[in-house]
Amino acid sequence: MANTTSDMFSHQSPNSTTELPDFWDNAYKTHLLGILIAIFGNFLISISLNIQKYTHVHLSQQQGSKPYYKTGIWWCAIILMGVGELGNFAAYGFAPATLIAPLGCVSVIASAVMSVIFLKETLRASDILGGALTVTGTYLLVTFAPNMSQKITAQTVRKYSVSWHFLVYLVFEIIVFCILLYLYKRKKLKHIVVVMMLVALLASVTVISVKAVSGMITESVKGSLQLTYPIFYVMVVVMVASCAFQIKFLNQAMKLFNATEVVPINFVFFTASAIIAGVVFYQEFYGLALLNIFMFLFGCLLSFLGVFLIARNRPKTKTELPFIDMGQVPGKTSSDKIQPEANNISYGSLEAEEMHLDNKDGKSVDST
Repeated sequence: MANTTSDMFSHQSPNSTTELPDFWDNAYKTHLLGILIAIFGNFLISISLNIQKYTHVHLSQQQGSKPYYKTGIWWCAIILMGVGELGNFAAYGFAPATLIAPLGCVSVIASAVMSVIFLKETLRASDILGGALTVTGTYLLVTFAPNMSQKITAQTVRKYSVSWHFLVYLVFEIIVFCILLYLYKRKKLKHIVVVMMLVALLASVTVISVKAVSGMITESVKGSLQLTYPIFYVMVVVMVASCAFQIKFLNQAMKLFNATEVVPINFVFFTASAIIAGVVFYQEFYGLALLNIFMFLFGCLLSFLGVFLIARNRPKTKTELPFIDMGQVPGKTSSDKIQPEANNISYGSLEAEEMHLDNKDGKSVDST
């Protein structure tokens, strides 16, 4: 077994004393490319989520507005999300899932900044501290994440798909997903943790299928054709279906909660699910030193603490309507609105109605 283990990693570091300090070798260059693509993709996703939230807030302030999915700006946001997810998809083909997933912190920081600028949400000291902790934790995650390069072929994916530890994990995930879906749909439990857990469970399957598809495409481009194997198309179907349902539940979360709540919690849950998927399915922690595992988990803790500080006690988005529309009160019909006058102690419509009653009683009204 020891000989097998050494054979698996012999192609990566035949002389560790000379290769480890060399950052610009082929493996590290490949991982760096994946990191840069993931950062760009997560930035676009953050823009998309904030545009979606802006659309929901804007439509909620209009009576008789059309559904959000019939507005052009919402579809622009979906296109941006698609491009961002495509970037993440490509990144998984260049680096391990446990290295790419933590880069979702870009969405957290960018979303906090953009929600302050565009959605007029409040930037607090805890947001700055949380952002610093998130960046620090993510640096540790990237530094101590497994850097081994693994060829993702059809045979590899097929072998991993029938491993006993993955099958146990898959059954457990299906049971938890069904319970949460029952609470969400039947019991009407609209808690943010329930919705984001549904997204995270789907994300775990998405990460597995995305890395499989991306890896097999990468190997095909290199010359080893993998697109003729049925497992490739099975993973494509799983990827598309899980992504579609992720967008559905994530959009529900953006409609019910603030972007600065959804994005950090989504980062925590998605990162955890992606790491578990990488460990269980692709065995990316296999052969990793104990110190690296400890520092990696410590980086997770710092990142999760940071996003908790960002998401904690966020103020609710306030409506911009400064008046009370009596026409919206059940059983009441009125075209007048009660609104304080800017330079007068009287109350516009109330004063007008008093004047109307005085005229009806035959009383003189002083026009001055």
